[in-house]
Amino acid sequence: MKHPYRELVIAMVRTGILGFGGGPSVIPLIRHEAVATFKWIDDDEFGEIYAIANALPGPIATKMSAYLGHKVKGVPGAVVATAAHIMPTCIAMAVLFAAVNVLSHSKVVSGMIGAVTPVIAVMLGIMAYEFGQKALKGFGVFTGVLFFILAFLGLQVFSIHPGIIVVIFLAYGTFHFKLKRNSEQEKDKGVSAP
Repeated sequence: MKHPYRELVIAMVRTGILGFGGGPSVIPLIRHEAVATFKWIDDDEFGEIYAIANALPGPIATKMSAYLGHKVKGVPGAVVATAAHIMPTCIAMAVLFAAVNVLSHSKVVSGMIGAVTPVIAVMLGIMAYEFGQKALKGFGVFTGVLFFILAFLGLQVFSIHPGIIVVIFLAYGTFHFKLKRNSEQEKDKGVSAP
């Protein structure tokens, strides 16, 4: 028997506790919970909500947790999921602020942060690789590589805000798949016509 609220709390507390480094590090964790563990959504829907959440203002992890909570149990689910995601961090921050003077010069704390950094980089790399595969499958190799180059140039060379890049690519993706759907419908009509 499923207990949706309990599942939301378990998933979001885990992501809140293990998500060192903010949004980029917690997204693979949220993806694992939502897609692999509890199967609330599939990879394609996760990619879509990730893109939309990137385009909206505010912390991405709380937007993702609110979406998943809403998907599972509506508005109450969104409130529960968001609260469950942020509470571990709030509690940890209160405790750490109390001890900040002691920990600020600790070599142990610096070592812990240094040890976690490569793990976050690998998790982000794996997620980027999987999204890249989906882009190449959906758009084709030429268009996928072209978009990668355009995004890289826009972000790194021309310093365009990431939100603007995401909105542009979302607009194109909507246009692209609408054209693709229309061409498939036309092809089906042509096949079914005598």
